Amino acid sequence: MPEANAAVLEFLQTRRSRPAKLLRGPAPDREALLPLLTAAGRTPDHGKLEPWRFLVLEKPALKRIAEAVDSRAVAKNMPADDIAKARSQFDDTPLCVGVIEVQKPSEKIPAIEQTYSAGAVCLALLNAALASGWGANWLSGWPAHDQAFCKEHLGLADHERVAGFIHIGTASSAPPERPRPNIADITTWVDA
Repeated sequence: MPEANAAVLEFLQTRRSRPAKLLRGPAPDREALLPLLTAAGRTPDHGKLEPWRFLVLEKPALKRIAEAVDSRAVAKNMPADDIAKARSQFDDTPLCVGVIEVQKPSEKIPAIEQTYSAGAVCLALLNAALASGWGANWLSGWPAHDQAFCKEHLGLADHERVAGFIHIGTASSAPPERPRPNIADITTWVDA
């Protein structure tokens, strides 16, 4: 039998995101955030393309983004509840890391594999934050998918898009456990 890392396996089997709306300060400073980004950067990456980058949004940037979300949503005639929800994602969080998918031309690595890698970076960063004792949550929302908004307010290029916003801070309370999938219902064993 291989040597197991029981502590890591226990963490992965019991990990639980903390709702972003319940995150408060303090958040990790730059020095504390670097090991989390380093851990996320070890994500599987077929072809070593690094089809992602990090966009760290600190409090002043978050306030600017929240105001821009509000303006963009009003211009799009969005319902007030949708505007408030999207704005609060940036207004209420102490720190947010945008994981930006950066599609790179490759004859060997399909675009979908680059997308999967960017998603894996989101989960790796989320888990690194949680394992370090921070509260963390992975969100997207309409601002992540509004290319014009992302280009103007996040500085994304045409070949980039938001894979996810990882919100990190101090959890103000522990959320209740939620239903999990029944592994037997979603597993097919193939032995021949």
